[in-house]
Amino acid sequence: MAKKFTALRNKMSPDAQARSAAKAEAMLMEMRLQELRLVRNVTQVEMADSLNLNQSAISKLEHRDDMYISTLRQYVSALGGKLKLIASFPDIDIPLHNFEISD
Repeated sequence: MAKKFTALRNKMSPDAQARSAAKAEAMLMEMRLQELRLVRNVTQVEMADSLNLNQSAISKLEHRDDMYISTLRQYVSALGGKLKLIASFPDIDIPLHNFEISD
């Protein structure tokens, strides 16, 4: 018989519950390109027009696992945003400014 998640969570140690909550929060903060576009209320056709591409190229771009930083920068810019890269280490986060376009 299936158990409720709350019953399972209550059996976890407080430390394990905190780790689980932090991991769930981090997962919610991550977005794929398609989700980002949808949150900004932009269609693939509108993105295609902004980037001088066709809709199918936008679909392929959104499903890539790897791309050039310049391509990602153009995509974010077409949504009205600015791409910022940060190198995260256990003790510090360092912004990488050489990948940004200055205004």
